[in-house]
Amino acid sequence: MKAENIKKAVQYRKLIDVLLDSNQYADIVLKDGYVINTVTREIYEADVAIKGEYILMVGDASGLIGSKTKVENVRGKFVSPGFIDSHMHFESAMLTCTEFSRLSIPTGTTTIVADPHEIGNVLGVHGMQEMIKEAKTLPNQIYFTVPCAVPDAPGLETAGFDVNSSHMEELLNDPYVQGIGEIQSFSNIGPVYENAPELIDDLVAAVSYAESIGKTVEGNAPALFGKELAAHIISGGGHVSCHETTTKEEMMEKLRYGVSVFMREGSSQRNMAECIRAITEEGMDSRRAILVSDDMVPEDLLKDGHMNDIIRRTIAQGVDPVEAIQMGTINPATHFGFKDVGILAPGKRANIAVISNLNEMAIDQVYLNGSLAAERGQLTIDLGSYTYPESVKKSVKRGPVKVEDLHITANGSRARVRSIVAIPFQNLTGAQEFNLNVSGGVVQPCLQQDVLPLIVVERHGRTGNIGKAFLNGFKLQSGAIAESVAHDTHNIIVTGTNYEDMVTAVNRVISMDGGIAMIKDGKVVGDLPLRVGGLITDELSGQEVSEKIAELTRLAKSELGCGIPVPFMHLSFWSLVTSPEWKITDMGLIDVDKFEVLSPVVE
Repeated sequence: MKAENIKKAVQYRKLIDVLLDSNQYADIVLKDGYVINTVTREIYEADVAIKGEYILMVGDASGLIGSKTKVENVRGKFVSPGFIDSHMHFESAMLTCTEFSRLSIPTGTTTIVADPHEIGNVLGVHGMQEMIKEAKTLPNQIYFTVPCAVPDAPGLETAGFDVNSSHMEELLNDPYVQGIGEIQSFSNIGPVYENAPELIDDLVAAVSYAESIGKTVEGNAPALFGKELAAHIISGGGHVSCHETTTKEEMMEKLRYGVSVFMREGSSQRNMAECIRAITEEGMDSRRAILVSDDMVPEDLLKDGHMNDIIRRTIAQGVDPVEAIQMGTINPATHFGFKDVGILAPGKRANIAVISNLNEMAIDQVYLNGSLAAERGQLTIDLGSYTYPESVKKSVKRGPVKVEDLHITANGSRARVRSIVAIPFQNLTGAQEFNLNVSGGVVQPCLQQDVLPLIVVERHGRTGNIGKAFLNGFKLQSGAIAESVAHDTHNIIVTGTNYEDMVTAVNRVISMDGGIAMIKDGKVVGDLPLRVGGLITDELSGQEVSEKIAELTRLAKSELGCGIPVPFMHLSFWSLVTSPEWKITDMGLIDVDKFEVLSPVVE
């Protein structure tokens, strides 16, 4: 028997004694609150009694109050299970697990399921294990769903390390690993089946191993219907999730197929309002509708909250508050098989959010493992700080580039070019051709048409590739922005109004060992070093990162004239080759649907 099972048995035996021995009492009683029952979808007045890490009972707990019992009067307030974020990436917030938790716990989020495929693409198994090691130091429940295929599209992109089914035994047997993360390698069903069937074989092998040891598998099925959706579900072992659902029609078909639809509502990609229509308009059952953030910036966490804000937005779409809370508590707990969270009931972990205003999801108190962890937006526990080892730093393994390395060349005085078209608040993109001027053999940006060069520079020291394309819709008026955050392989992505500022921005990122750099007229407008894998900083607090990103965002608009919201997160997703239509990697412009590399200039 495992040590944790023995420990739990001892704790449960003590709970029984407290309940049945008239001389033993609860540690804490939340008195006279309105309990939110996530199983029966009820609200009723009851006490919640806590002993140690666990809930003793929900009901009349007056007999469990002794002289040393701390009684919290929560009359008029709502008592809910702590919230669960079922799919997110710490790397997208550019924060360590510790700093993300520092911002997240006061908002009522007590359980997180994180996908570390960002750091896995840069640093492989070692990088993921270092992140898991950090999570083990924290009091909130953090689990991981790890990638079984890195990179997602071999031959179309270059990652820092390769991960496949052979690594699953090493990763999946960690108790903090919930299962396999989003299976992006089989998102583009047709092209993968025709051009890279070996990816399917390796995926099925990884999934089979995961199932054999009781682990879950998460899907990734953007715009998949019918046979293709069925194939994706089967590749994941028969039950998967999908956080890439963007339309009501997708939502309906996936729910009918038994998919757990992770309705994404993050900082740059917001799909819940469209997905929820399947429930509010079509009356579909919401048991497999789950709210997730996917990608959050620190400023949004501080300003608006985490899962409480997403639940608030869901209520605003006409969903009953208790049903919306179910989507962030019992629904994900059921999906993952979490037996100790998601419900207020005897023997469950005492992870609790006390809510003062239900429709606004205003969080008054947060209890974590039976202890008060936050009150009125402030932590009441000390999380300390966390510093990563040098082994996950120094991840940029190439020297400076020259301006001519970035040039997109063409003959004549005019060139017809292929351009990715940005779609705000989506990682989906469009595809369009434009006519641009050519000077000295180099295709020039065109601010009038809002068409700029978009370049990806391989930074892992494996190929030295530089991929080239154009971008429409970034609304940049001057200068350049580069960053080492570029999903999923996280090479250096850069766009700008001139090649000179672009090369300066790229070289600034290289000199910082990863991060964000903005350049105008050859000078640094603003930057942020991200030395942990070129993705995360362990040098700043969550508050400091929030302030820094807010400053950079302001400068992007005021100094560079950038007109797209959340510019750094949007830029990072234009290299994501697992979602349609055109994307860019270090290999070049990628036609996602055809699984092929295109020339940026139409021949």
